[in-house]
Amino acid sequence: MTFCKFLFLSILLFTSSAFSQEKVYVVDGDTIHIGFNKYRFSGIDTPEMKQICSKDNKTIMCGVLAKNALIKKINNRHVVCKKETIDRYKRIVAECFVNNESLSKYLVRNGYAFAYRKYSKKFIEDERYAQENKLGLWSMTFEYPWEYRRKLRSK
Repeated sequence: MTFCKFLFLSILLFTSSAFSQEKVYVVDGDTIHIGFNKYRFSGIDTPEMKQICSKDNKTIMCGVLAKNALIKKINNRHVVCKKETIDRYKRIVAECFVNNESLSKYLVRNGYAFAYRKYSKKFIEDERYAQENKLGLWSMTFEYPWEYRRKLRSK
């Protein structure tokens, strides 16, 4: 009987913790919402949602590509974010993880994001790996997101 109680309590605890995490909403390739908190991934930059890349004479919404890669990676799993600072837009700048794997590192290493050298040198080697192996955006013609935004501001 003691084993049955233990098993029942274990199942109850597991299922309640599995369902207690707040829903993760992916805003774009480098921003997520968990509950009322908005997290901007530190040290990386992804294309804007309306940004266009090209490959084999085809137009690709590269911001959507990055967002979809992040959605697929998270796959309704528990996300843990480690706060680093707050940015000027009142977002929590953080490194976020799924199963102890950095989402920022994953995105850069697979070519869906760029090392944001203006703020961090942390993911430069991962970017080099993606570039050398022509992964993700590195297999396309693209404009860096910071250059794309600068052009939009100057219009």
